[in-house]
Amino acid sequence: MESTTPVNEVLPVVFLPGAGGKSSFWKPVADRLWRIGPAIVLGYPGMGDVPTDTGIETLEDYYEILLKILPPRFHLIAQSMGNVLALRIALEQPSRVQKLVLCAVTGGIDVLSLGGENWRESFLQEFPKHPRWYFDDTTDFSTQLSQIACPTLILSGANDPLSPQAVAEFLKNEIPDSRHVTVESGTHSMAIDQPDIIATEIRSFLSPFG
Repeated sequence: MESTTPVNEVLPVVFLPGAGGKSSFWKPVADRLWRIGPAIVLGYPGMGDVPTDTGIETLEDYYEILLKILPPRFHLIAQSMGNVLALRIALEQPSRVQKLVLCAVTGGIDVLSLGGENWRESFLQEFPKHPRWYFDDTTDFSTQLSQIACPTLILSGANDPLSPQAVAEFLKNEIPDSRHVTVESGTHSMAIDQPDIIATEIRSFLSPFG
């Protein structure tokens, strides 16, 4: 579906963190992208630095909340497990997502079958108070990726065992209007470790002429 958004329209940029759930995860990158548009940097209830919401028992509950609080149209950037939400929004709300950035993907597709390491149990042992509704989700959009209509940037780290290059290559092959950038020496936390590089790639992609 072709976008009807004017090239000079400034859209909000929505950032979704990964399993850590901290709203501060994307701050180093968001601070470098302030010229692109207003940043909406989200965190997950009960994880990281966001208070628990007892009304959220499943990922579906949080997804419904997201649809209500997000603006009518925006750019969407997600890290790791946050991509399960980003992919679903892009698939089910195509008129709202102008451009999509998938970084270090571990959610929304079966990364284990593509050689990714299983991180869930060790992470829960490290953060036992995190709610299970996020980690128990195993949604797989693999067979629907060809339906993603918006331009998509796939960022992968060359040294990321959780989301190896095979994951990014699979996404690139399945999503029609997509491009893949490998960050040399990039790890799973490259958005924190190398914010200048990540921000530069995203800025170029989100630019009206990118």
